[in-house]
Amino acid sequence: MHRPVRTTVAGLALLAVTGCSLSTGGDDDDEREGTDASPDRGSGEVVLVTHDSFNLPRKLVRQFEEESGYDLVHSPAGDGGTLTNKLVLTGSDPLGDVAFGVDNTYATRALDEGVFAPYSPDLPSGADEHLLPGDDERALAPVDHASVCVNVDEAWFAEQDLEPPATLEDLTEPAYRGLFVTPGATSSTPGMAFLLATVAEFGEDWPSYWEDLLANDTKIVRGWEDAYTVDFTSSGGDRPVVLSYDSSPAFTVEDGESTTSALLDTCFRQVEYAGVLAGAQNPHGAQAVVDWLLSPEVQAALPTSMYVFPVADDVDVPPDWAEFAEQPEEPLTVDPTTIAANRQEWLQEWTEITTR
Repeated sequence: MHRPVRTTVAGLALLAVTGCSLSTGGDDDDEREGTDASPDRGSGEVVLVTHDSFNLPRKLVRQFEEESGYDLVHSPAGDGGTLTNKLVLTGSDPLGDVAFGVDNTYATRALDEGVFAPYSPDLPSGADEHLLPGDDERALAPVDHASVCVNVDEAWFAEQDLEPPATLEDLTEPAYRGLFVTPGATSSTPGMAFLLATVAEFGEDWPSYWEDLLANDTKIVRGWEDAYTVDFTSSGGDRPVVLSYDSSPAFTVEDGESTTSALLDTCFRQVEYAGVLAGAQNPHGAQAVVDWLLSPEVQAALPTSMYVFPVADDVDVPPDWAEFAEQPEEPLTVDPTTIAANRQEWLQEWTEITTR
């Protein structure tokens, strides 16, 4: 919701383990801290299925295991779209006990297929505004959010004495020919979010907009990492306009100023959810994981661990985020039921347009 591998140019590391305990290994300063045992302690393994960019400090994982009594096993399953597809296809024999990383562009499909079992945890302050519309049984708990936005390299535009674009329409103007790179809608969750942003902005005329984008030499790559860390000028590439996140400018700070900015009129809000999988072997452990993801400690760790905003509105974000990760006041949106009804048709049409 995510969510793409949100690596940064500075090389912020992500956890990339498959089917193994999240608490295996550890840094010297991550020694276990003693905690009081809970009267509701569980036992055994609880399997957490996530998208590939899931990453939390091992100290928090160890604290969860000590306080809950469960051994947390992590099972990555691809990006948000791939994760959802796998959960749907294995619904009768779930991949684990609990899942995190299904976002609002795919969540309705998972609900329609009965992937998740109802569970209503105590939500932190502010999380209510991120509940999934139509999830009447509260099968999904919002955990984090971030907006997919067009970003520009302000330093590059200053050097070229060129005013940067500000809107989606600007990206089709001759002045910005050959400057924009975006991940594809069929291969990337931010790419899908950008497609939805154009649907929200242009309605039934979105295909014409994409034709204009391509006519203006927009480059389409497989994933966010290809676009941001290879083609974006801020990373050494040759395209100063890229699809990224509202949080991205917090990671391009030099001498107290960010060299990039997010175009807030281009943003589509992504929300990532967690839920207990129907048919889970350890449903109580799954509920404990959902509660843990909503805890103050995990919510506070989300910005620096997974580069997303917590749903809790009483958590302080890092100073660079507070100053440079400006969020859109009115992000573009498409109703989840509308997405579910039209996703395949939109993707097919998008593919036809971009492969002509």
